[in-house]
Amino acid sequence: MKHMVKRLVAGVLAAVSIAALSGCSGAQDPNLLLVAHAHGDWHPVHIGLTKFAEDMEAQTKYTFDVFPNGQLGDDSAMIQLVKAGVLDVAKVSASALEQFNPAYSIFSLPYVFKSTEHYFNVMNNSEAVQEIFNSTREDGFIAIGWFDSGSRSIYTTREGAVETPDDLHGLKIRTQSSPTSVEMINNMGGAATPMSSGEVYTSLQQGIIDGAENNETVLVDDGHGEVAKSYTYTQHQYVPDIVIMSTETYDAMTEEERQVVRDSMADAWQAHEDEWQKVVQRNIDGAKEMGVQFYEIDKTPFIEACRPQQEEFCAQSEDNARYFADFQSYLPEEDQ
Repeated sequence: MKHMVKRLVAGVLAAVSIAALSGCSGAQDPNLLLVAHAHGDWHPVHIGLTKFAEDMEAQTKYTFDVFPNGQLGDDSAMIQLVKAGVLDVAKVSASALEQFNPAYSIFSLPYVFKSTEHYFNVMNNSEAVQEIFNSTREDGFIAIGWFDSGSRSIYTTREGAVETPDDLHGLKIRTQSSPTSVEMINNMGGAATPMSSGEVYTSLQQGIIDGAENNETVLVDDGHGEVAKSYTYTQHQYVPDIVIMSTETYDAMTEEERQVVRDSMADAWQAHEDEWQKVVQRNIDGAKEMGVQFYEIDKTPFIEACRPQQEEFCAQSEDNARYFADFQSYLPEEDQ
């Protein structure tokens, strides 16, 4: 069934829907694997996933078709397609996976990561991360790796740094439509204003919102630096992108092929990270040319303001408390 669907997907992308897919039958090449993500074909995610596919093709019997630009739907739709075994691999945000296991919300928890070094230490070495990555097996997929998406910080149309929650008081700050993110911005002193990313530029321009929170790439690539001239490194979240694979696909592989998956994801991570750093620096340089001011601050007041949210997360279950403690065990001495 899955392989007939793959042929349909490759040939008629506009016709793809979960309902239609589930009704197909037949058999095509079982070694053709479909990969999808929501970014453009220039994006570091595409470069990373293309590297993954190339490594896999060079060392296994599998071939790959990679679909960028959200051709197979948004994160939610892609997760459903992977669950159904129709799509083999997809890159989605960790926040989109919370509906399948609430433990994934730890990745969106403010200040669970204190620095980039801490973030990388946890993501690359933590047994709790691997436990979470494998926790959705019964849902039809597992996570096989992750990509860096930087840190999220506050930027505003008002001049000057935001150094304490008092500086955000009364400011409407766009956030993602996530309960975790909304509570976070409110705790940080702002008035959380959920909206889609496509509405942010116009809302900043028209004064509907006073600021937003994201990594630096929105300043030039999305043009937000044209209207928001102050970027403060609050670095309140490091939300990873997660690469998921259908368990049907993974379980059909030999142990040797699964090792190639792991090795190929490591190469894909490095290819992505090399390009990601270039994209971030290009945006910082371009934003400075636009007149954007960047501010480094002592994050302690914001960390303290968000501490109740961390405590609430830990109180929800023994697993949450265990995951949080595990993450903090990788904290470098200079961040303690």
